[in-house]
Amino acid sequence: MSRNIQTPPLRQHTVFSADGTAISYQTMGAGPGLIVLGGTLKTSEDYLPLASTLARSFTVHIVDRRGRGASGPQGTQYSLQKEVEDLHAVQAETGARLAFGHSYGGLVILETARSFHLFDRIAVFEPGLPYAPVPTGWMAPFRERLAAGDHYDAFIHFVKGSGGAPAFMTKLPHWYLRMAFRVGFRGPTWQRMRPLLGACLAEHEQLAAQQGRLPEFADVTAPVLLLVGGRSSREHQEGFAVHRDTLPHATLETMDGLNHLSPSERKSGPVVAERALAFFL
Repeated sequence: MSRNIQTPPLRQHTVFSADGTAISYQTMGAGPGLIVLGGTLKTSEDYLPLASTLARSFTVHIVDRRGRGASGPQGTQYSLQKEVEDLHAVQAETGARLAFGHSYGGLVILETARSFHLFDRIAVFEPGLPYAPVPTGWMAPFRERLAAGDHYDAFIHFVKGSGGAPAFMTKLPHWYLRMAFRVGFRGPTWQRMRPLLGACLAEHEQLAAQQGRLPEFADVTAPVLLLVGGRSSREHQEGFAVHRDTLPHATLETMDGLNHLSPSERKSGPVVAERALAFFL
């Protein structure tokens, strides 16, 4: 199915958020408006396969969140609320009443929907809404190595310490991962990811700051499709069940064979999009 996906023509747009930051987004397709908001260490380019499938039925707006792509910087006063203001600006410009969010982008959409009734239906894939304490021990060495210009070493601290990596990877020696990453992370994906490492730290600091706020998301009144990858850990799957029980109109579905990164991957992005299409139509 995904092998035959062709990217429709893209149209580039820019809006300005409440603090004046430029927020860029790419538009494709025709039909009702649907905003796609991606995760940490990702740009709009990573979601083109997913968006191309959604564009069969919708006008899809793929946002470059602040700090990436053609959008402006995060800024020294960065916070989750700034991201809410950015999404609000894109929604006001496009009139889109549907939203798909992945990881941190899913958190931004749910936080926006908690305060503003902008969306009629929301689909999120493993949203970054904490259900347990967020690991922070990796942040200090990450910040140190990033300041030293050692991007690979910083990334290793993130992978091993942030809690999202497979268990076997956290047990591998640091020197081995450094060697493996220098070989395996060299292409366009790494070139897009490397400038986002600073934004990754700021976003995870915001994730940690959301601890204890989960009950507030009972204020989200829109129907929510909550998707989780079948290859995610049992702990994560149980956590997303807590999300389902908190959001008043949420449906939780597990997608076999997929993992946390699947919406942004070339082959699995369209698979996620097909399930989202069935929910939105």
